[in-house]
Amino acid sequence: MPSTTDANADASSGSYGELRAQLASLTTEAFRPELAEIDRLPTPEIARIMNGEDATVPAAVAERLPEIAAAIDAAAERMARGGRLVYAGAGTAGRLGVLDASECPPTFNTDPAEVVGLIAGGPSAMVRAVEGAEDSKDLAAADLDALELTADDTVVGISASGRTPYAIGAVEHARARGALTIGLSCNAGSALAAAAEHGLEVVVGPELLTGSTRLKAGTAQKLVLNMISTITMIRLGKTYGNLMVDVRASNEKLRARSRHIVALATGASEAEIEAALAATDGEVKNAILVILGPVDGPTAAVRLAEADGHLRAALAAVRTT
Repeated sequence: MPSTTDANADASSGSYGELRAQLASLTTEAFRPELAEIDRLPTPEIARIMNGEDATVPAAVAERLPEIAAAIDAAAERMARGGRLVYAGAGTAGRLGVLDASECPPTFNTDPAEVVGLIAGGPSAMVRAVEGAEDSKDLAAADLDALELTADDTVVGISASGRTPYAIGAVEHARARGALTIGLSCNAGSALAAAAEHGLEVVVGPELLTGSTRLKAGTAQKLVLNMISTITMIRLGKTYGNLMVDVRASNEKLRARSRHIVALATGASEAEIEAALAATDGEVKNAILVILGPVDGPTAAVRLAEADGHLRAALAAVRTT
């Protein structure tokens, strides 16, 4: 009679066999025989090949632009009602989500709670793999429950393979709570896309290094996340034209950038810019309204609040009174 240990080993072998079969069916895991001797090539040639591979990524993203735009409009509508944008992923995908979320406060002056990045295994997984974390749908549900998810929120599950349980679990749990769901993957017919209301499958093909999805797949995910956060913020009035008028001036470089943005938007003199920023506690958007209105600092704040932060609408309202 087989021992318990033997039985467990057989079960484990079977499950790993199934997983290998699943991975073998994924485009992102496909082997490139023509690159089997890449380690024997000179460095310039490897760099040329890798650069050529990377150059194909924007075209793959371009094929999905209608779906990406629809997902962004839906997310922006929810955020305009006070909802949050939440990224959820494991490994490289999770790190990219955390990165995009962390860049929103300095770029768009968002509250850190407005755009949130969840990575399987928690913050420590940003720098060190947490074994087994990506395999748990329950962990994703618990992480979302800790945020007290609402129906106005948007959850973006990110997974190159499109089969990562943590990302799928996040989308399934969020959808059950009435939140908007987006599934971003790099394989066609993925479980993640099927689980989400908006499935975004950016198929970039096999990687230079077999299965290393931090390469083309990671680049594709970064490009799409850039679009999701940036265009959503544009829709929410966080920009004026292509100027970052909600930038948070938290260091010398950003303070200099703030003054440059006010100058570009208004054509005002240095003295006018300094006076406007002083009257608005350094708020770029308010300072622009003070100059172009022209109005005083408190009035600028009121008019922007009435316009839900949209500078163009506030300017139009000021000029018609």
